[in-house]
Amino acid sequence: MSVKTVAILTAGGLAPCLSSAVGSLIERYTDIAPDVRLIAYRNGYAGLLQGDFAEITREVRSGADRLHAFGGSPIGNSRVKLTNVADCVKRGLVEEGDDPLRVAAEQLRRDGVDVLHTIGGDDTNTAAADLAAFLRVNGYDLTVVGLPKTIDNDIVPIRQSLGAYTAAEQGAVFARNVIAEHTANPRMLTVHEVMGRHCGWLTAATALAHHDWVGRTQFVEWEENAAARWDVHGVYVPERAFDLAKEADRLRAIMDDHDGVNLFVSEGAGMDDIVSAMEAAGEDVPRDAFGHVKLDAINPGDWFARRIAADIGAEKVLVQKSGYFSRSAPANDADRALIRACAHHAVDAGLRGESGVVGEDEERGDELRVIEFDRIKGGKHFDIGAQWFVELLENLGQS
Repeated sequence: MSVKTVAILTAGGLAPCLSSAVGSLIERYTDIAPDVRLIAYRNGYAGLLQGDFAEITREVRSGADRLHAFGGSPIGNSRVKLTNVADCVKRGLVEEGDDPLRVAAEQLRRDGVDVLHTIGGDDTNTAAADLAAFLRVNGYDLTVVGLPKTIDNDIVPIRQSLGAYTAAEQGAVFARNVIAEHTANPRMLTVHEVMGRHCGWLTAATALAHHDWVGRTQFVEWEENAAARWDVHGVYVPERAFDLAKEADRLRAIMDDHDGVNLFVSEGAGMDDIVSAMEAAGEDVPRDAFGHVKLDAINPGDWFARRIAADIGAEKVLVQKSGYFSRSAPANDADRALIRACAHHAVDAGLRGESGVVGEDEERGDELRVIEFDRIKGGKHFDIGAQWFVELLENLGQS
C-alpha cells in the first residue's frame, strides 16, 4: 500500500515505555520512510475525537533518540473508550447522538491518515480493535497497528508487555526507601501496595527484584542494619489464595524476631472481598469509564493492613503505593530492547498494511509478530507455578 501519513497516539495510564516507543517509531520511519508525514494526536483518543494533533517535524525527528531518556508520554494520555458513548458525550468529546467510532474514523479520513499506531494496554488496543473493525466494515482504507503497554503484564496472548520490566525495577527502588522507615519505629508493619488489578506479575517481579537486592547488598548485620530485617516477608497476589489467620501466625513470629514485617501486596489481592463487603454495606463502589473498580478509591493496601496489624502486634502501620513512581520512569535497557524490536516490527507492518498488535505471541511459540486484534484481551493471569516465583516463596518461608 502507499503510505503518505502516519499518526501516533498513546492512551490509558502511564508506563515506562511510552516516550521510548514514540521515539522508536519516529526513528524507524525516519530511517526507512523519511518522506512519510508523521503526526501525533494529543492526549490519546480524546485528541483523535477532537482532531487535536501535532506535526512531527524534521527537528523532532532529528532529536527523537532523546525521548528514550524520559518517562511519561511526550504527546499526552487519556482514558477514553470509544464504545462508551455516554462517557464521550459527558466529557464533551462528541455531540449527543454521535457515534464516537464514526467521529474518530471521519477525523482520520479528514487528516489523511493511512496508518494509525496506538500505544496502550488491553483497553487501548481493544478500542483500537473496535476502531479497526468499524473502519473495515464501513470501507475506510486505514491500517491500525498497536503496541502493548501495561506494567501489569496482563495482556493476552502477549508474553511481555512494554514497560513491565522497568516498573518492577523501579518498584524495588521505591521499596528500599520505604522499608528504611522501619528504623523510625519499633514493630512496624510496612505494606508495599503494587499495581496489578487481576495479575500479580508486577508484585511478584518487584518483590523478587527487592529480594535480589538484599542478597547482593553487604549489611553490617547489627541491630536494624540486618538483611533479614530489610527483606521481603510476604508476597500476596490475586492468583494465589492464602489463609490470613495462618499468615498472621507466621508473620507474628517474624515481627517478634526482627522487630518489623515487610509485605508486598498486589492491589488486586483481596479485591473481591473488599467489593463484596462494600456492596453488602450498601456503599457505592466507584468505577471508571471501562467499568473497572477504582482501586485508588477503595485502598486495598489499607484494608489488608487493618486486617492483619493487630494480629501480628504491629505498633505502627505504613502503607505506601509505588504505582505512580514506577509507571512514570524512563524505560530501562531490557525494556528499550523490547520496545525497539516491537516498534520496528510495527512500522514494517504499517507500511505493508497489516493491522493488529505487535508482541511476542505466547500462543505461537513467543514469536514476535502482528497479533490479530480479536485475540487481544486483558486479564491475563500470572503463572504462580513459574519456577522463579516458587523459589522466591520458598526463600521467604511462605511456600
